[in-house]
This record gives sequence, structure tokens and C-alpha cells, in this order.
Amino acid sequence: MRPALVLLQSHCLLCVFTGVCVPIVVGSLPPALPWHVSCPIRCVCQIKPWFSPDSVYHEAPTVDCNNLLLTKLPLPIPLNTHTLRLQSNLLSVMDAAVLHGLPNLTDLDLSQNRFSRVRMITQSMPLPALLSLHLEENHLSHLPEASFSSLPALQELFLSHNNLHSIAPGAFSGLDSLLRLHINNNRLTTVDPVWFRALPCLEVLMLGGNPVEALPERGFASLKSLRSLVLGSMGLKGLAEEALKGLDSLESLSFYDNLLTKVPRQALKSVPGLKFLDLNKNRIKLIETGDFKDMLHLKELGLNNMEELVSIEKAALENLPELTKLEITNNPRLSYIHPQAFAKLSRLESLMLSSNSLSALHQHVILSLPSLQEVSLHSNPLRCDCLFHWASRDTSHFHLRKNTQTHTPAARVVRFIQPQATLCSEPPELRGRRVRDVSSGEMSASCLPTIPASSLPSYVGVQEGGKLVLHCRALAEPQPQLYWVTPAGLRLGPSPSQESKRLSYSVLCKNTTSDGFNHLSASSVQAQDETPCQLFKHYQLLPEGTLEIRKITPREAGLYTCVAENALGADTRSVTVGVHNRGKNRKRGMAIRLKKFQAIRADVRLELREVGEHYAIMSWQSLQNLPSTRLSWQAIYSNANTPTYTTRVLAGTQSFNLTHLQAETFYRVCLHSGISESSKHSGQRSRESKKPQCVSFRTKDVPQPQPRLQLNPQLTSTAVTLLLLALILLLAGQVWDTEPGQEAGKTHSTLCVDIKVPKTVIITEKDKEPNQSEMLLKVC
Repeated sequence: MRPALVLLQSHCLLCVFTGVCVPIVVGSLPPALPWHVSCPIRCVCQIKPWFSPDSVYHEAPTVDCNNLLLTKLPLPIPLNTHTLRLQSNLLSVMDAAVLHGLPNLTDLDLSQNRFSRVRMITQSMPLPALLSLHLEENHLSHLPEASFSSLPALQELFLSHNNLHSIAPGAFSGLDSLLRLHINNNRLTTVDPVWFRALPCLEVLMLGGNPVEALPERGFASLKSLRSLVLGSMGLKGLAEEALKGLDSLESLSFYDNLLTKVPRQALKSVPGLKFLDLNKNRIKLIETGDFKDMLHLKELGLNNMEELVSIEKAALENLPELTKLEITNNPRLSYIHPQAFAKLSRLESLMLSSNSLSALHQHVILSLPSLQEVSLHSNPLRCDCLFHWASRDTSHFHLRKNTQTHTPAARVVRFIQPQATLCSEPPELRGRRVRDVSSGEMSASCLPTIPASSLPSYVGVQEGGKLVLHCRALAEPQPQLYWVTPAGLRLGPSPSQESKRLSYSVLCKNTTSDGFNHLSASSVQAQDETPCQLFKHYQLLPEGTLEIRKITPREAGLYTCVAENALGADTRSVTVGVHNRGKNRKRGMAIRLKKFQAIRADVRLELREVGEHYAIMSWQSLQNLPSTRLSWQAIYSNANTPTYTTRVLAGTQSFNLTHLQAETFYRVCLHSGISESSKHSGQRSRESKKPQCVSFRTKDVPQPQPRLQLNPQLTSTAVTLLLLALILLLAGQVWDTEPGQEAGKTHSTLCVDIKVPKTVIITEKDKEPNQSEMLLKVC
């Protein structure tokens, strides 16, 4: 949504009877006709089409005396004059006698003149028929009480681009019929709710361009008929919860070019009938979950031209059943739209996402918009990989949805706006190709995480005791996990592996509260007097990967690294944080901290924790964040030059398992630790790190297999059969030897024989003799 279009919509589209029909009607009207009257010298007199503020058409006798450098009213002015145009002259006073003789005067344009007091215009001319008064770009500085009481029929009042710095509480008294009030671009620093009590019929209020940093609660509550409110370019940093309370009829609202850092969601809940919302050119960094939830009548939303917007979170736009157009364009840092950012947008037809830093638009976004007809993605650094299968030439034109009448699947076409300019930036083999020309077979089935460079700056400065917010986002397939590594080398994020938990130099405390956030704290062995969960309670990790540090102190200054990792690999991005002391020279403090930061040397000790035949587990300890750590290893032979293997170690990792090693082999493993791969604030790069820490070891020997006697299965079964026959014969002999006076039944009930039989037979090469182990059988 372009700014001019937004202002036009706010000004015109939502007025009572105005809209798209007006230009059509004007275009069909005849051109201006001559007006045969005695016309003032150098002026032009014609019959021109004219629409009243409530869109009633008139054929208006018009006297046009614009741009004549007049210092007084021209004469003679025809008595039937309807519209008098005196724009861009040098008028500073009015001749009351001339205007009193114009009973039909309806529209008076005195803009771009030299009037300094409004009473010079209004008090000298009671004009009961005047409907529209233009006083833009004059020298007005104050509106006294009852400034326009002589104009009881006035419906439009234009006071923009003056020097108004004060307005009396009753300045607008008597304007019971006023529909449109333009007081934008003046010097007002406050908004007084009393001003608007005399304007019960006001429908359009243009208040933007005044240096008002805060709006009062219920400041517009008396404007029950207001339909369009423009609050652009005011310097608003926030909005009170009840700032818009009472605007039950409001349909169009513009906050263009303010200093808002968050969507004023609580204030917007007070405007249930809102249809058009403009938040363009603000300092909003995140469109958060629930920011626009349940705005049931919203039709168009503009989130353009935001220099700091980086992410649109999960369910940020939820249950907007009337939304048909969504514009999120020209946001240079916007690199992440959550796959489930849009929910229950059943009527969204147009999605504008051009000129951002988006690498992909997840297919779940497209599938969640059943009525989507067009999407704009040009001028983005698009990755034509697994996340873009929906846009390929063989799948992008065919999306299924159910026909609401027949309940059968039907084809849906989603077209690209400017498809010739929608190009692939990655991977290299597809760079420069049009997205629409790439087939799904040319796109990978899965993709590595990528943290866009625009999501994190290289340096962030913050005042001591302030709040630091670092946003990190990444898209990949499978969905990546994100965690942070602090300057002390501590990992903040998903629970580390059990192996990492055993390391003695860091402890991670993780508590999940009712708000769904993870409140993290950590400590190192340097802190002896504080428990781990008391040391860094001001750390907070939000679900999507945002790190917040509250009440920051100089001990938190240094290098922070965000890591996005999935099963395929990982990506990292680092930011240097400087903490400035209050009341001291900021630049000097920054230079000192950067100098100290550059002077840091990584004190790392590499150790061999465990070694096997084909693996070795290495571990190391560090009290610094080492985002550019590498591990290299090489087999050592006396008579051969073997290759050296190198792998990158993610920040926050303190152990590594080397696999596929050769048994009975000497290896040399080295840890190359660095502070930063590159930094704008550092003149030295890799040489800032210390010499590599190395360890040599020998893998274990493979145990020699012990040969055993292999018995033929058929011989084994035969031996078992003979053994069982011998057992039966032995039992029968004992029955026959029963004493004559003993009962047979008791004999069978108490007969138990212990027999020792061989279990296995093992022959070793050493003794070549059977080694029998016996097994006790008890038969009852």
C-alpha cells in the first residue's frame, strides 16, 4: 500500500457518500461552460461541476482568481458567485462589504495567502451558505474561542500547513454541521478532547503532521460519527489502551510515518468496525502473535516501508475473515515469515511481499490462504530450494480447494505479479533463473538453515541498565532449532546434550513460565558467590529465537552468536554488543570496549576424553564465545605424508566425536579457536586467535579373534539323543530297584535325580583339549 494511496483512502474512500463513483460521474460531465457576467479583471468566470461534501452535484458559477498576486479582493464579483478561488495571492485582510453581497457563496478558497489571524476572515463576513472554507498554507498561529461561529452551515474546514500551536477549547463551537476537519501539518503538541465536543457530525479528521508524541485516553470519544482518522507523521511512540475508545463508527485509520515500535493491539481492539489500517513507515520490529487477531471487518492492511521489521511471527494475522488485500513491501530487513503466520484469512486475494529480504515463502503460507489469487515476490533474494516447491513451473499453477457448492476439488490459480522480475538468487546453479521456469525436480528435497544477514547487524550499542533485544530467524527443511551463545561461551536455548551437561565449566538453567517463554540463566566457574540461576536472570529467550537481556550490565558486553541447526547442518550469525556507561562519552566508551574485545584471547585447553578402535572424543573448555572454531586431525606415519582433515565446530560446542579413524594408528588433533571470522570493528581477523591447541594419541588395537571348535550340528543332535536315552534307562533301573514294601505312587512322587551334563565344549589352540563346563539338570 503506497503512502499516497493510503492517505487518499483515508481522506476520500470512507466518507459518507464519496468513493469510486465520484470520478466516474465527473468524467461523464460536460466541460466548464462560459459564464457571461461582468468578471473581475484577469480572473476567469465559468460554470463548473462541483460536488458538495455529501456528494451532491451542482453546476457552480465559479470565479477563478488564483495566482494573481492580489493584495485585496478583485472587483466586481458577480452576485451569483457559488465558488470563489483566491489561492496563491498576497491577501492578509478581507473586505467584508464585498463578501456580504454574495448570498450564494458556498466554496471559498483562501489558501496560500498571508492571513495571520482567523478573525480577519470569519468575524467580518457572516456567510450562512458557506459549506467549504480553505485556509491552508497561511500564517495562522492560534484559534480563539468561537473562531468560526459566523459560518453555521460549514461542512469542510481546511487549516493544514499553518503555524497553529494552540487551539482554544471552544474554537470550533457553532460548527454543528462540520463533516471534514483538516488541521494536519501544524505545530500542535497536544490533543485536547474538548476541541471535538462541538463537532457531533464530524466524519473525517486529518490530524497528522503535528509533533504529538502521545494521544490522551478517550481523546476522540465525542466523535461518534467519525469514519476516517489520519494520525500520520506525528512522532507517536505508543498508544494508550483507550486512546481510540468511543470511535465505534471508525472505518479507516492511518498511523503512517510514526515511531511505533509495536502494533498497538490493545488500542485497536476499541475499534471493532475498522476496515482500512495503515501502519506503514513505523519502527515496528516484529509482527507478533495475536497482533491483528479477530479484527473481523478489516479489509486492507498496510505494513510497508519499515526499516526495522525483521519477522512476522506465528499467528500474527489470525481470524480476519474480511481481509482481501495485505501489503508487506519495501521492508529491507524483513527476512522471515513464519509458516503459520496467517491463519483463518479465508478471503485474502492479494498478497504483496515485494522488495523485502525474504529468501522463501513457505508452502504452508500458500496452503493456508484458500482464496489467494496473486502474490508479489519480486525484488527478494529468493532461494529456489525445498521451501519453494509450490512455486515451480509444474506445481505452482495447480492448488486444490473445495468448491463450497459442490464439495468437490477445484483448481486454483495463484499468479505471480511481475513474474519476469521474480528471480532465483540461490543456489548458484539456479541464480538468475525465473522462479516460474524452475521445475520441482531442480529443487532440493531438503535444505540447510540460512540466517539472513539482514536479520542481525554487526554491532549493537545499548545503555547500561537498558534492554537489549536480538532477533534471529531461519527457515529450512527440516525446521531448524535456534540457540544463542553468549560472550562467556554459554549456550542459551534448547537443552544441550547429556554430554554437554557433564562439562564442569557451564551450567544452564531453564524454566518455562505460564507465558510460554523460556527464561534462561547461566554461569561459569568464574562466579563463586552466586548460584547459576541467580546470575543471569535477566536473560529471556522467546520461542522463535529472540534473545532479550534486561537491565544489561558491562559484564554482558561482547560477542553473541546465533546458531540455526537441523539434521543437514547449521548456519551462524554473530553480533557484537557494546554496553555504554550512563553520563559518559558514548563514542569513547564504545571505542574502549571494542579495543578490549579485540584484545581477548581464547584460553582453550584441548583434552582427549575417550578413545576407541575407530573413534576419539575430544573436549575443550573456554570462557569465551568462539564462533570461528575449527578442528583438524591427521594420521601420523613415519614414512608417508597423510592428508589433513578439517571440520567447522559450531559456537557453544565443547566436545566433538571423531569417527572413521583407523585402528592402531597415531593421530594429531588440533583446535583452531578464533574470536570472529570477520568484523567491521576489527582491523585484524584470524590472527587475533591463539595458536592451535593440539593433542596426539593412538587408537586402540583390534582384539584378535579366538578360534573355537566348530561342532557339526548333526553330531550335536545325535549326542543329545543318546544322552536322553541314557537318562531314561537310568531312571528305569532305579524304579526296578524299589524295595518291595514301598508304594509305587510315593516312588514316582519323590523321585528326583541330579545329573551333571556338559554344556559346551571349547578347544583352544593352546591346550588342544576339551574344556567342559557343566550344567546341572534336575528331573522330578
